[in-house]
Amino acid sequence: MRSLSRRPRRSTRRQLLGTGAGLALAGLAGCGSHADAKRTNSDDPWRQFEGTTLNFISENTAPTAAIAANLRPFTELTGIRVNIVTLELTALVQKVALDLASGQSQYQLVYADPYQVLAPYAKGLVDLRELASESSLPQLEGGFDDFIGTQLDAAGRFSEPDAVFALPYDCPTMIWQYRADLFEKYGDQLGNDLGFDPKPGDSSTWEQYAAIASWFNDNASEVEYGTGHQAKQHDSLMCDFSNLLWAYGGDYFEDGTTVGRIGKVDPGPCQLADDAGIAAAEMYASLLASADPASRTWDWDGVGAAFRAGRIAMCPNWHEFAASNETALPGKVGYARLPKGPARSANHYGGCGIGISANTLPNERRAAWLFLVWSTSPEIQLANLKSKAGGGTPTRTSVYELPEVRDAEQRPSAMPNILTAPAVSEAWQDENIGLRPKIPMWNECDTAIYTQLSRMLVGDATPAEAMRETAKRFDRIVARGWAG
Repeated sequence: MRSLSRRPRRSTRRQLLGTGAGLALAGLAGCGSHADAKRTNSDDPWRQFEGTTLNFISENTAPTAAIAANLRPFTELTGIRVNIVTLELTALVQKVALDLASGQSQYQLVYADPYQVLAPYAKGLVDLRELASESSLPQLEGGFDDFIGTQLDAAGRFSEPDAVFALPYDCPTMIWQYRADLFEKYGDQLGNDLGFDPKPGDSSTWEQYAAIASWFNDNASEVEYGTGHQAKQHDSLMCDFSNLLWAYGGDYFEDGTTVGRIGKVDPGPCQLADDAGIAAAEMYASLLASADPASRTWDWDGVGAAFRAGRIAMCPNWHEFAASNETALPGKVGYARLPKGPARSANHYGGCGIGISANTLPNERRAAWLFLVWSTSPEIQLANLKSKAGGGTPTRTSVYELPEVRDAEQRPSAMPNILTAPAVSEAWQDENIGLRPKIPMWNECDTAIYTQLSRMLVGDATPAEAMRETAKRFDRIVARGWAG
């Protein structure tokens, strides 16, 4: 595919940010019934829908911040204007549900969270293979196969293994983030006292992680606690616990790999009350007992801030916190895949995709396809990676293979999130990725698991009681079915 940059202009960052802000605040076009986009005869496939306005509803994420700050190239390339509306995820889900139910398409482009949008509303999204097969439209550079396979499945598919309802757009993944300077300073003492090599690596276990955390509690003056966690009664608690659940051989449902990767409408009975689930809960409770007590008030932002402030020596957190880590603690942070349990290392993937509402009219959805091709292209993913306004990490294999990206894996790096590339590349392997259940009822199940885990952490339930009660609640939720 030829370069996506058309008639390049020099723009200051202030100008780009001003453009993005203006687009985000602009009044939405397309409300109510409206005519289809006009298709013009053009030798340039990118200019077929010049004059069209599209609306993109997104969670407030790093890739969307970067794109909103630099939309001018897309408009210059296509003649299409894009309004970007960013919301907190719960509000986004409500608006998307109402829009899909209306039969109209106020939002042609949708940030499709796999669990709260894709799973319950897959029938309301376009199968993107249809647009990819149209020879008159610009094609995906590298095709669907250039997207990292586990991410294309987890963020883009539901129920059937072939249809693609969204393109991987962001890819936050939980990894081990640690004070490399302190591990270097105390490494010999740690090893002598604990009897194992404390350096985070493929052989590290959760039991060793807990021992290292306790050692830092007692022996290092630079930090108050060895570890911190995102254990607030919130979605973050489910995310944090799930790493241990999978590592200890447990899962939410039988055939968890399929339920997490492709998704199911009916996943069967909950497995949390099995021995492996209870063992994971016991280990998690033990780990939190010696962690920073404020962990029970922190989500991912809270634990990230505590780590950057030098309060804790290590934590599991989403890899895209690396950019802020490198600003606060330049050169002092290390990144590794999460420790392993009796079964494996499991690293929670939280990525989302971008899709097209099936309510869009024929030409309108083709115009939306142009934005999908452009916004997920290797060129734009590389630009997002470099963006000062935000920017996530790529979802395409080809971007990680670029020489400048490979070079950025070493400090000094102009792309600090890429310092995590060795860790996340391991985390995304089939045997290491952690995928929560992709089922239409997940939002209710999520609330059930983090509510019971919270009871466990404050002593109102034993680990076994928490898992058994959660399993009962899951089964009731799933049995009730999905009416969406």
